[in-house]
Amino acid sequence: MAYEAVLTEKKDDGKIGIITLNRPEALNTFNTALARDLSQALLDMDQDNEVRVIVINGAGKCFSAGIDISPDVFEKMTPNEYYEWITLMEKAIVVISKIKKPVIASVHNFAVANGIGIVAAADLAIAEEGVRFGATAINVGLNCIGPQVALYRNLGKKRTLELVLTGRLITSEEAERFGLLNKVVPKGTLQEETLKMARELAAKSPLALWSAKKSFYDMSDLEFNKAMELVNNQFALLCSLKDAAEGIKAFSEKREPAWQMK
Repeated sequence: MAYEAVLTEKKDDGKIGIITLNRPEALNTFNTALARDLSQALLDMDQDNEVRVIVINGAGKCFSAGIDISPDVFEKMTPNEYYEWITLMEKAIVVISKIKKPVIASVHNFAVANGIGIVAAADLAIAEEGVRFGATAINVGLNCIGPQVALYRNLGKKRTLELVLTGRLITSEEAERFGLLNKVVPKGTLQEETLKMARELAAKSPLALWSAKKSFYDMSDLEFNKAMELVNNQFALLCSLKDAAEGIKAFSEKREPAWQMK
């Protein structure tokens, strides 16, 4: 499929799908085209049988500066139109949690407002040293209500409210301490380190990856005993599949497994 505001490519025999936010002249701010294309590209890669892991990065100077709120866009809508607009802007945050394949955010320079929302929504996130993150909408009389849903699930109450209420920027080193990032890497190594992380996941059984992600999102808001029941049922199903038998056999035979995705 052709996209207007994202670029897509595949690496490592198609196992790693890469989606690049591609409005560099506008600091990858989300307009209708970018919001639509990112969600659709995620769904398309989720349906691609070759792809096992998805990476989201940004073209140009940064990952993303949030939502395009230029006056010619922002001041011409009714409340119902604003609702439809913001629902589209935040759609990718929801899509990431619904698709079966793991998503890695790969961040350079800065990710603010809706940009930090995508980072928080991603299953894993990696950034260069010195990258800046912020829920900055409060600084222009709005707030990062959409991103705060994903932020809360990463950071908890105090850290999320600190970011959303102050709008201050934090560095990648702070973001790692907060729990927003999995890893901070030296400048100039982001692409290499992102692919290393993606390859580590792509080497696993796809079915085991998908089951782990689904179970995580299904159980995350459940009461403890219900969560345990859900994941135990998921594990029992996983044990019955060919990949489980192959993985155990390969481990005992000290060889690489040949995943069958069944």
